[in-house]
Amino acid sequence: MNILWDFDGTLFDTYPALVEGFVKLTPQKLDRNEVLKWLKKDSKTAFKHYGISEDLREKYEELYNYYSNRNSKPFDYIEKVLSAVDGNIIVTHRDKESTIYLLEKFDLKKYFKDIVSVEEDGFIRKPHSSAYQHVLKSHKIDLVVGDRELDLIPARELKIKTVAFQNKGIEADSHIESYKDFISVVMNEHV
Repeated sequence: MNILWDFDGTLFDTYPALVEGFVKLTPQKLDRNEVLKWLKKDSKTAFKHYGISEDLREKYEELYNYYSNRNSKPFDYIEKVLSAVDGNIIVTHRDKESTIYLLEKFDLKKYFKDIVSVEEDGFIRKPHSSAYQHVLKSHKIDLVVGDRELDLIPARELKIKTVAFQNKGIEADSHIESYKDFISVVMNEHV
């Protein structure tokens, strides 16, 4: 089985860093729980909702990379899942350097055949399917795992089975809250 993974909020618990980076963009006093709800939709929607200019996107990426590189950790049991499958590929909006940094920090890079940084590698941001189509040219993908709707839309367009991680509110073939049950539940459903 080959799995295409989102990174932020799927492989690594980076939402505290994403929220912190977002809150630092503006002098507004923002409720972190509310910011998280908007970021779980997508950052473009959060920017619009809070009236933050897209001109600050690069600054936001610097801030969340700063906080996530220092404080983010992989989700529990993820290494067990990664080691149990044939191949793992990442498609992320995060830059490649910080993605590799975190994977190496936790000795997880060895489990990945490919890492695609959507914008850095010249693709349109998810939910556009161009990055997934690119991956399919080199790798057979059996399953896509993501925590947001925009991670799963391209998979559905391309007729690939989907798993929603810690988000019961999105359309997916399977939903899981912890990777503890991934092998027994998800892999048995989709093998």
